[in-house]
Amino acid sequence: MRKILYILSTLILAISCGPENPEQPEIVKLSVDKTSLEFTAEGGEQTITVTASESLYLVPGDNWISARKGAKSADHKTVVTVIVQNNTVAKERHTRLSVVAGDEKMYVEISQEAGEDTGGNGGDGGQGGSWTVPENNGNLAWQFAERLGIGWNMGNHFDAHNNGVSGETFWGNPKATQATFTKVKAAGFNTVRIPVTWVGHIGPAPDYKIEDAWLDRVAEVVGYAEAAGLNAIINMHHDGADSQFWLDIKTAAKNPDVQKQILEQVGAMWGQIADKFKDKGDFLIFEAFNEIHDGGWGWGANRNDGGKQYKCLNEWNQAFVNAVRASGGQNADRILGIPAYCTNVDISLESFVMPEDTAKDRLMMSVHCYDPYDYTLAAKKSEWGHTAESSKKVNGDNESDLRKVFEKIYKNYISKGIPVYMGEFGCVNRASAREQAFQQYYLKYYAKLSKTYGVPSIIWDNGAKGAGEERHAFINHGTGAYCSTEAKAAIEALVSSYTNALTIDDVYRNAPK
Repeated sequence: MRKILYILSTLILAISCGPENPEQPEIVKLSVDKTSLEFTAEGGEQTITVTASESLYLVPGDNWISARKGAKSADHKTVVTVIVQNNTVAKERHTRLSVVAGDEKMYVEISQEAGEDTGGNGGDGGQGGSWTVPENNGNLAWQFAERLGIGWNMGNHFDAHNNGVSGETFWGNPKATQATFTKVKAAGFNTVRIPVTWVGHIGPAPDYKIEDAWLDRVAEVVGYAEAAGLNAIINMHHDGADSQFWLDIKTAAKNPDVQKQILEQVGAMWGQIADKFKDKGDFLIFEAFNEIHDGGWGWGANRNDGGKQYKCLNEWNQAFVNAVRASGGQNADRILGIPAYCTNVDISLESFVMPEDTAKDRLMMSVHCYDPYDYTLAAKKSEWGHTAESSKKVNGDNESDLRKVFEKIYKNYISKGIPVYMGEFGCVNRASAREQAFQQYYLKYYAKLSKTYGVPSIIWDNGAKGAGEERHAFINHGTGAYCSTEAKAAIEALVSSYTNALTIDDVYRNAPK
């Protein structure tokens, strides 16, 4: 009886365990039956057959093409339909479709004949539609753009403040040295912006005397920039912005006496700053203020106060120009930066008034751009552009939306010979290699727009290390060394894109896959 039970138990165990080497699923390597497709200018549809056992993903290189998968057959074949839009641009265009299965990737090269000449002088910018590349006609705006080029902000430095007093190291950055600026120049930058907050170093009315030690230290650092061969911009930074300190636009718009007092202080303080630097050459630029607003970031009382805040800022800007010119010396014709309200491009179109000036053609408008905010600053989204995963990017056509910012600047200012610079732009650092690839793509695309439209731009660097919201550490403020290998890659991507001969189309076609 025991022998029978033993045999039965052995049979049951064998059945339950099965064979030692069960049959594995068939692995079929990725292959495509065509590696290139050619289309007429009218576009249309063509098919390719993809064979692969792994899940299949398709990534179009440009948004003038799209791809649609059919059902996978028993022998692992999938028919893919490639759809190409009508070409409305008078030049051939080329891109590729990335075919991905597991760890394998193949490319299908897509080419399309030129369309009819519609009067444009450029490509489609990777946007699937006709657009005109601005022509550098050598006007004043283009001359200033070529001079300033691409720049670096020494942010959260002299603009840092605690308890109503500004200090160079208050927000964690080390003291600046000559090496800082020498290496910034070596990194390929033309310009440095040195934001300065003056609160805590200002005496009482009516003189509003600036503390000598503070002004001397700012002058010392400006000297570092001069020795390095850089253009330098200094300003009044967090003295205003959100009406927290003495540049209180919210109250000034309601109270003429407050406006009068602020105008007097602007004149007194900029008179002292200008006098300190009146013998400095034209490498030095004064920027009146930073992001002046009432705390609403452009969506506050300025929207419904009948233009009172805009009028106040325009008067502040005029007082600034008057004070600088009155100081004489090199300030008689020094280049001056004039900020729009909240340095917002859209608001400038309805509110900005360039001050009157005794010097001819020496004023620039200052604006900022951190579009789209949820990607570049808040880091709520980790990818950007036409190849990004839809759930990880800001909705819409990211490249086109950013390009429209520059188109507005070009149409309303640059084309009319009015110089404009981006005093700040940027994109926070990221943790993973894929996210860093999109950060670099954003910086390349931004830099190419900056160069193409004649708008010199200065990247924000606040020294905050790590990845994520407001983390903009690229170059060590004390040594000039890169903060990390990833930071070095980001800056090199930015500078090379600004200076190389590639087009926006080229940058677009090489977006991360």
